[in-house]
Amino acid sequence: MRHHRIGTNGITLHAVEEGSGPAVLFCHGFPAIWSSWRSQMEAVATAGWRAIALDMRGYGESDAPAEAEAYMPFHTVGDLVGVLDALGIAQAVVVGHDFGANIAWNAAMMRPDRFTAVFAISVPFIPPGRPSFLDQLRVQHADTFYMFAQIRPESDQAWADAATTIPGAYYWSSGQAPEDQSWHPFIPARGALRPVPEPIRVIDGDYLNEAIASFSRTGFHGGLNYYRAIDPFFALASGVYAGATIRQPSFFVTGALDGLNRVREPTEDSLRPAIPGLRGFLSLDGVGHWPQLEAPAQVNAALLSFLSGLPRSAEA
Repeated sequence: MRHHRIGTNGITLHAVEEGSGPAVLFCHGFPAIWSSWRSQMEAVATAGWRAIALDMRGYGESDAPAEAEAYMPFHTVGDLVGVLDALGIAQAVVVGHDFGANIAWNAAMMRPDRFTAVFAISVPFIPPGRPSFLDQLRVQHADTFYMFAQIRPESDQAWADAATTIPGAYYWSSGQAPEDQSWHPFIPARGALRPVPEPIRVIDGDYLNEAIASFSRTGFHGGLNYYRAIDPFFALASGVYAGATIRQPSFFVTGALDGLNRVREPTEDSLRPAIPGLRGFLSLDGVGHWPQLEAPAQVNAALLSFLSGLPRSAEA
């Protein structure tokens, strides 16, 4: 794998690439780092694609601006464009998970000239508009929704002990956790920060150790800023992108046991109006919030099948 330090958009980003051919750009979410995509990178590189994964701004070896407004999609999509420019790439397929999926959708929305297809995991496209989805929850008095805790200043400290919080975040939101105890986005007592009661079997231990070491060094302020940037982004974007749709080819993967499904309950039919280019929908039984780590073979097969249906010349 080839590592790069790319100066763009006022910061320096850490990017890792493998293989050659048309580009596939991988965007991770919270709380993860670039190597959460290692299996997918190897699969697409072997199949003749150029796999590129980032430590997204705020994470790992990339810079972490302090202010929350620096994590709006206006900035994070700009990071992706800057990486493509620095590597001499005209267009790419964008793959994202969790907040990385949100960035992937917004990249396709804002820059369809650069991002020709989207493969998203766990988080569906949420078109900017008013009221924002957080405002809708506020109106419903759903003040126990987990994101409201994430945006508080004290959440930095709540997450700070990475040796406890990283395993907890992965275990309780994975398919390994007992269903009646697993992470629930509206029940604080079933939050992600509980200590794990047993060894984690469904996620590679080497990756978990890498993530623990990374967050022990960086802290969580940058990652949590993605939550804090939601309201500012919707306030600015709703007047420009309200009602936007994603017409590029797309594919959506979810774990059937992902607690986030309690928020949107995604189905192929419910997703299609906002993403009319949807070519496939996959729900993985027994899998939670981390399909690319819990079921890498199945995710790799779906990704390679999706890529095989794209005009390769269009992504180079």
